[in-house]
Amino acid sequence: MLRVLRPGCAALALAYAFLGFGAAPAQADTIRDGQQWVLSMLNVEPAWQVTRGDGVTVAVVDSGVDGHVSDLTGQVTQGPDFTGVATKPSSPDWGVHGTWMASLIAGHGHDGGGSGVIGIAPDARILSIRVIPDHNDPAYAAYEHEQEGSIQASLADGINYAVASGAQVISMSIGYTTPSTIVRKALLNAYDHGVVVVASAGNSGSSVGTYHDGQAPESFPADYPGVISVGAVNSSGSVAGFSSDNLSVQVAAPGVLVPAQGRDGGYWYVSGTSPACALVAGVAALIKSRYPHLSPHLVAQALTSTTTGRPAGGYDSQVGFGIVDAAAALTRAGQLAVAAPVRPATVPGAVYFGGGPAAVAAEPVKPRDRGQLILFAVLVLTSLMLTAAAATRLSVLRRLWPRSATSPATCSMWSSRSRRAG
Repeated sequence: MLRVLRPGCAALALAYAFLGFGAAPAQADTIRDGQQWVLSMLNVEPAWQVTRGDGVTVAVVDSGVDGHVSDLTGQVTQGPDFTGVATKPSSPDWGVHGTWMASLIAGHGHDGGGSGVIGIAPDARILSIRVIPDHNDPAYAAYEHEQEGSIQASLADGINYAVASGAQVISMSIGYTTPSTIVRKALLNAYDHGVVVVASAGNSGSSVGTYHDGQAPESFPADYPGVISVGAVNSSGSVAGFSSDNLSVQVAAPGVLVPAQGRDGGYWYVSGTSPACALVAGVAALIKSRYPHLSPHLVAQALTSTTTGRPAGGYDSQVGFGIVDAAAALTRAGQLAVAAPVRPATVPGAVYFGGGPAAVAAEPVKPRDRGQLILFAVLVLTSLMLTAAAATRLSVLRRLWPRSATSPATCSMWSSRSRRAG
């Protein structure tokens, strides 16, 4: 069964695609055909000649991932549930959104891999970390009434757990209206450990009238520094009407009617910046698989500098720098990996600035020979003699000063009057 999912918005601005409606019968082996435009737009298949994401773990910080569905079997490690609600993983309303996203990142299909959903990084592993309940979760109403601080702390805990568990990429198809210090600290921890963080830009469209400039409100974590914020485009490459138009957007990816496998084992057409985020997280996984030590900012540079559909002027607030090109980004990442300087080893207990001793330039002047040293000594001695003579003359002048026509007292009085007048 193929169902259609369109973007919606939950309370507390948990902005991710949610409202499923409509159904049309479909066979699982037709799903791959429906995916081809997505794979082609992202230029994924040439990248698979280099890597399919092996060795990389992508943390899906979302509503949970069901690892028993056909296209994700053997790929999913279950992490903790930070939501504070009691819904069990056996509930059909648990992990709906997260499973869709995970299938887009690392789905491997079934029946030999030729049927069902193939993710962007099909050999990557998924770490499921639950920080939000799905909208239809029986406990969602209780979750809505939790304190904002508790909700943000859950997200921070999820990010920190992903880092501690060795995830190289974090995918967050979620959004909040307000920033949080504790989440920002968790993100800093991720950057310090070389983890690439990707988030959906939000489904607020242009929100004309919300702000005087017509841009959509910020969505966090997409708007935090260092996070790769992703907007959505349709099959023609045009920006999706729901995709948030704001300056956090860095890149874009398919986000309209993207085939994904659901918690129920069925297949859904999902729309929103959520699937766009998951697809870009998959590309980031390909890069980290091939170049595991490439820093997050260089991964972002590889993604943003190789886009297709680049807007006039090179950037706009709807698609960022353009649509991600997986193969080109992977090639660029290789160039950046070669050019990236190697950090010099430091001596325990020593603190260096500007690169340490290794960054100090060689002496520009050759060492002086014996003759040069003698000449230098003579010049110093001459300079000292001249200085002494000048000091003696200055002493004589000071002794003659009281005999001059203008006494120190007069000068002092004038100086005093000047301060009062000015």
